[in-house]
Amino acid sequence: MPAQYDAVVIGAGIIGTAIAFALSKNGWHTLVADPQPGAGQGATSSSLAMVRTQYSTREGTALAWEGFHCWQDWSAFLDLDTDEPIAPFHPAGVLTFKTPNNGFLKHQLEFSRELGIPYEEWPLSKLQRTFPDWDLNTFGPPVLSDNPRFGTNSKEELRSVFFPKGGYCPDPQLAAHNLQRAAQQHHAEFRFGCAAQAIHADNGRVTGVTLSNGEKISCQIVVNAAGPHAEAISALAGLAQAHKIKTRVIQHETVHVRCPQAASADHTPIMLYDTDIGSYVRADTGENILIGSVGAQDEVELPVDPDDFDRNLSTQAIEPLYRLAQRIPTLGIPNTLSGVADLWDVSDDWIPIYDRTDLAGFYVAIGTSGNQFKTAPAVGELMTALINACENGKDHDHEPVTFRLTRTGHTIALDFFSRNRQPNPASSLSVLG
Repeated sequence: MPAQYDAVVIGAGIIGTAIAFALSKNGWHTLVADPQPGAGQGATSSSLAMVRTQYSTREGTALAWEGFHCWQDWSAFLDLDTDEPIAPFHPAGVLTFKTPNNGFLKHQLEFSRELGIPYEEWPLSKLQRTFPDWDLNTFGPPVLSDNPRFGTNSKEELRSVFFPKGGYCPDPQLAAHNLQRAAQQHHAEFRFGCAAQAIHADNGRVTGVTLSNGEKISCQIVVNAAGPHAEAISALAGLAQAHKIKTRVIQHETVHVRCPQAASADHTPIMLYDTDIGSYVRADTGENILIGSVGAQDEVELPVDPDDFDRNLSTQAIEPLYRLAQRIPTLGIPNTLSGVADLWDVSDDWIPIYDRTDLAGFYVAIGTSGNQFKTAPAVGELMTALINACENGKDHDHEPVTFRLTRTGHTIALDFFSRNRQPNPASSLSVLG
């Protein structure tokens, strides 16, 4: 006889474990299945786990602001009754610049004012005092190093904005494990080393799941939070390419170098999203930093097969490092790169899909890579509210569910994350969201 659960969550990354935690707290008897040996051991483990609030849409901004309130007191959010290690959260402000390619932050600052998110517009004098070794001219729009315009600055001064409420989690895998333990505290169960092999339905409704270990599960709902394998899971449910908004799997790369000049003069922790040069930076151990790309002219996506993936850095990985050297001229370029290559699951407009589907009881939390780690705690609650509404008869496709962000007091309409939306023209179409 199949084992009985209310909900099966497929995927134990930061999104899947957050959903399992919220569902189990809400009384759903939940099972989480993942082919990895433990929580957060897939793409989550390679996340830079940077928590920021500047998004190109109000909904993305509001959700990130809610997420920040969870991360800043991670222990209280989890409310674990054990003394096991808790993933640290390092507060760090976010420095970014007003550039043509972000609309000079017009909308981001409007959203921040509306939502009560603090920010400071820094004069050039403060920027110079904070980062005395930086070249504070403009170089944008970002281009690759073989472009004739590379390294040419306009002699125009950067206009900077500092968001003090941010930070990062240096151990994202432990954060996912924390969510696993918090979910188990509310009687959720986990099957590691087990992939979903089949999804069963009857009369247009999910009835269960078969796992790769042969275990058959009977359940009311299934949540696809499988990250880079999400499309394959949807295919098991007969929903391959069924949504207007599609997802794709691409390679993302992070480079690790020593750069003491990236630190602020007084060593106040500051993360950098430099849209003028197209690179982002956060501190790592010692005087080391991690560098990634926010996009540049002629930069190409690297599509990959999630089941056949080369984890070596590509030749393109050095480009955001070259671009950062425009800002920090003393930055040394190593002969051999070190860093991480992993998978991202992104949507057509880089905005996630949090939705029901055409198969009753089958829900998706997909297209989340790159910019949703910070929102994960709130996403668990969002998906639980959506599931509760739909399972109690709400026609979300025609009467969208409204979700209240309890810590900040704001609301968002969840059709913003619909599987059948038109690609959002306000999106940055990048990791910035």
